[in-house]
Amino acid sequence: MISEGLMNGTTRFVVLVLPIALASGCVTTGSAPAPTAVAATPSPPATTSDSAPPAAADPARLLDLGRALLARGEMVAATMALREALHLKPDLAEARASLGLALYAMGDLDAAVEELRGLLRVRPDLAEARLTLAAALVARQDWPAARAELETALAASPDLLQAQYTLGVVRYAQGDLTGAIEAYRRVLAREPRAIDARYNLALVLKLARRDVEATPEFLAAAEAGLPRAQYFAGAAYATGVGVPRDLVAAIAWWTRAAEQGVTQAEEGLAQLRQSASGRARRPPADRQAVEQAFGEYRARLWNDYPDIARQGDEPLGAALLRQGRAREAVPVLIREAAALSEPAQRMLETLYDQGIEGQLPAHDARILTYLKSAAAEGRSRPRP
Repeated sequence: MISEGLMNGTTRFVVLVLPIALASGCVTTGSAPAPTAVAATPSPPATTSDSAPPAAADPARLLDLGRALLARGEMVAATMALREALHLKPDLAEARASLGLALYAMGDLDAAVEELRGLLRVRPDLAEARLTLAAALVARQDWPAARAELETALAASPDLLQAQYTLGVVRYAQGDLTGAIEAYRRVLAREPRAIDARYNLALVLKLARRDVEATPEFLAAAEAGLPRAQYFAGAAYATGVGVPRDLVAAIAWWTRAAEQGVTQAEEGLAQLRQSASGRARRPPADRQAVEQAFGEYRARLWNDYPDIARQGDEPLGAALLRQGRAREAVPVLIREAAALSEPAQRMLETLYDQGIEGQLPAHDARILTYLKSAAAEGRSRPRP
């Protein structure tokens, strides 16, 4: 798991395991690993099926059936077909590898490890089976055993990016930050588009107190669309770590992250709003700088709509409403109001109460969510 040191002193954890290509019946060895945040053991997929092993079938047909069921996520039925294939032909290595994968996907880690270790004793050349075994060991948090399997796989095939990526996870879990950094950099040297590896590299660099090195990695992951990387990009600009201090850029990145549910980004924006309002104990010059940053952020929103002519000091959302573009106007007004535009705030309150006939019904849920958060900060009246 990767620990994320946050600005507010809290700690979050992300547990990463190998991605599985069920459709192929084995662990993928593609060039761009795409890990996902999961629980320590995989969540069981759908396990019911009308399919069952044929009453009289040869092992090859049963293997094909088992793989098809794996691809559909029907794990119990897949294990039935694969075990029947192995009953008929115990040395069918492909069936045992697929059975280990199915057991892993069901969350039966001990059984998966047993099957895969037995297979690898007689077929140590099966890289896919070894990677599935490593994934199961990672899920069990058996870090030394997982590391041993990954290093064995890499000794045989140094280009296995998936193994290299997960080795980074394992080495971090063992407290080896330098080793984790090396592993992620090897992945990125071969596949610069592996954004999850780049984000994890940034996190480990930050944990190693190498913040200046971490910032460009966070920025690259943020540009690729990772919400938590966008939070850290905003934090870098807010504090001037690894980049020149730029509150407008901080607001922009935190706004993007907050819109995707990153709580720490919304907290960062709320702290800036408190500073601008004078509620926070900050020097007058700091308050003025924050106010100017929010104003500049609102002004830059117009750059995304070169076809819109501005009338006076109206908010961008108001201009969109004039053109009958209510669907676009609501999120823009929310951004502007969150960036301390009082006209946008008043317009949202009116839209919530009255709506726009034929365009926007009253009591829009998005507006209500914003108004409640604004009320919690004292910027709007409470809503039921």
